Amino acid sequence: MIRTPSNLLLSGGLLAASQAMAGDLLLWQTNSLSYLYGKNYSVNPAIQQTLTFEHADRWKYGDNFLFIDSTWYNGEQDRNKGAHAYYGEFSPRLSFGKILDRRFEFGPIKDVLLAMTYENGEDDTKAYLIGPGFDLAVPGFNYVTLNFYRRETEGPRPGDGVWQITPGWSYTLPLGNSNLLIDGYIDWVVDNDQNARGTYHANVHVNPQIKYDLGKAMGWREKQVYVGAEYSYWKDKYGIEDSPRFNTDENTASLLVKVHF
Repeated sequence: MIRTPSNLLLSGGLLAASQAMAGDLLLWQTNSLSYLYGKNYSVNPAIQQTLTFEHADRWKYGDNFLFIDSTWYNGEQDRNKGAHAYYGEFSPRLSFGKILDRRFEFGPIKDVLLAMTYENGEDDTKAYLIGPGFDLAVPGFNYVTLNFYRRETEGPRPGDGVWQITPGWSYTLPLGNSNLLIDGYIDWVVDNDQNARGTYHANVHVNPQIKYDLGKAMGWREKQVYVGAEYSYWKDKYGIEDSPRFNTDENTASLLVKVHF
């Protein structure tokens, strides 16, 4: 979780501003604020409240995603982070098809991209990820992405030169006079149990959200106000191996309110 999130906010703000000034380079963008309240978290204090800023855009040569979490522990103290913590990620992707003006389509693959992610957390925890990404055509889904990353990690539990597989998805389901939006991602760090530095264990984090379009149901603007829940299953959270003495397997849900602007 980020020691100072200003660097991510600045980079995301500069990115959005530069694209907006570029005119037809920016195809679309969206920003949102989410509030989550949940219990039964692992490793950190069990009760958490999180305010999340997200930015997503698609531009002429790729797409970008940025989020920053600001988390409070309901008055409790985390042994490493205190009563409050930050965490953020910035994930740009560059499209080979759009840059080279060629079609990279075969089977379910719609495009091939260079995918990157920068993670920044407290305790000097940083990670740099790079690898191939794919946009997939899956019937009924708004989008499906699949990224393969080579992961390099700095900080108190480093894990260098390991692979992470990250699928992401979005699906809209009609419900009455509105819609349910089901979206999320999986981060699966697959091969670092035998890492030479030995401290960052293989882990998998499944993190979907189920959200009801309250704005549409109430006759407000569609796709602007959502209510729902976020589910988090994280085996060996933060790459810390679960043991009888220290439970690091997380299985919890949080209430969610999300507003786009």
